[in-house]
Amino acid sequence: MSTGSTKTRARNGAGVKEGAGRGAKTPGTLSGAPEAGGTNEMDEMTWRLACLFVLLLAALVRLYALELNPLHHDEGVNGFFLIKLINTGGYQYDPANYHGPTLYYFALVSAKLFKLVGAGLSIYAIRIVPVAFGVATIWLILCLRRRLSAEGALMAAALLALSPGAVYMSRYFIHESLFVFLTLAIIVASLRYYESANPIFLMLASLSAALLFATKETAMISAGVMLIALASTTLYVRLRRGAAGRSARQKKRRGRETKPDALGETLARFDGPTGIAISALAALALFVVVYLLFYSSFLTYAQGISDSLKTFEIWAKTGKKDHIHEWYTYLLWLRQEEAPLLALGAAGVTLALLRARNSFAVFAAAWAIGIIAAYSLIPYKTPWLTLNFIVPLAIIGGYAVGLLYRWAADDLAQRLLVLALAAAALFICGYQMIELNFKHYDEERYVYPYAHTVRQFLPLVERLDRFAAIAGTGTQTPINVASPEYWPLPWYLRDYTRVGYGGRIAGADEPLVICSEEQEFELESALGDRYRRVDSYTLRPGVNLVLYARRDLAER
Repeated sequence: MSTGSTKTRARNGAGVKEGAGRGAKTPGTLSGAPEAGGTNEMDEMTWRLACLFVLLLAALVRLYALELNPLHHDEGVNGFFLIKLINTGGYQYDPANYHGPTLYYFALVSAKLFKLVGAGLSIYAIRIVPVAFGVATIWLILCLRRRLSAEGALMAAALLALSPGAVYMSRYFIHESLFVFLTLAIIVASLRYYESANPIFLMLASLSAALLFATKETAMISAGVMLIALASTTLYVRLRRGAAGRSARQKKRRGRETKPDALGETLARFDGPTGIAISALAALALFVVVYLLFYSSFLTYAQGISDSLKTFEIWAKTGKKDHIHEWYTYLLWLRQEEAPLLALGAAGVTLALLRARNSFAVFAAAWAIGIIAAYSLIPYKTPWLTLNFIVPLAIIGGYAVGLLYRWAADDLAQRLLVLALAAAALFICGYQMIELNFKHYDEERYVYPYAHTVRQFLPLVERLDRFAAIAGTGTQTPINVASPEYWPLPWYLRDYTRVGYGGRIAGADEPLVICSEEQEFELESALGDRYRRVDSYTLRPGVNLVLYARRDLAER
């Protein structure tokens, strides 16, 4: 069968208590609370209720009619690997065609849980995994409240909750939802580690990084962009604050004040150089162990470890020859499907860079610009990769709305205007999300249904089940799939034990034969009058499958 795939601990002395005051600052590049334009602060109950509403909304739109959209080619292949993992207990990583093993092992947990409650392996059972990670990504954004303001974090979370592409990819059994969750988890855990000096957060960041690299080869791109964004933020903020810093130092010298030992304080918070070294070594060890466990399929496939290192060379070549598009394609796709998010993201980037008062916002802006630029420079482009842009755009877009809302604290009309802007953006996102995910989910005129299985394919599965019932052989019915294009059919026929995927015309005596339209003449010549043509079914745009049934079965 061909499967080609298109820490809370308070420190003694100079420590900073975790979460101490929303305006508290801690040293460092990404330190500092959000800028405030007024004294109003959202009360805790309102915050909790708003967070709950956003999370429930996100879960609802991702879970509703989860089986509506037929499986994509890649979902079918991923489902095949999951079934193999369930049956054999192992996953053999192939660096030439497929991604890392995390998706399958998380789905294995889901499949076992569904089995415990008496439910079988289904589309719902596998797609619940990306749904869970999609909702968890929104929860991580809400964890950025101190960085974005309560209003900014809620807006960012709502933008991601209703983003057409984020919802679509969260209802897709592919690696992207896991990937962006793990990317953001590294950032959030690293921030919490720097704020609290609690090593548990460093371990969480390391665990997230290991799982990220065990999810997709593009982890190298995301890691590189985040490191460059961090370095750029450090340099940019220092340059922008240089004049103020020089003025402060001159004032201190005139007042004979002692310059604080910032580096010493920072080292003390982390138990000095020795403590930092121990924590770093522990984090590195955790990364290596988790990475090796997953790529070796938990010590059952040693070759997966060496293959995981070969993959970067292989995918560097793939990125130059497959799914080639112009450099600006992602911007066009974002404008078409994510216009409110793109516009708010651009506003947020502008405000963050012009003000340079919120280091995290500057970082988020650099992250958004960097990740879009990196993927745009690579000729290989597919719509699901836009999820890597949607998350930082939502964060920096939420920052913009939160900042405008606080600027308008003393003017009711201006505040209402900001709220109206936010509501309009969310309305457009919500409308487009519903249109895409529940009405036009398989239409190629939209960006995200990329070479997608169309709904007209499903009657073929129904017809096969009907013939199997008529024949009285059920899932033991022999089926010959002669078409070279057939994914995700193996998923839908997973309970059938006698299906052959030869991909070519050959002598056949199976009661049911499936070919492509291009093979019809050759098949009819080979089958003669022993078979009857039943019907033609569109698999995806440009690919049509034809079903033939043996005459005695067809006449019954």
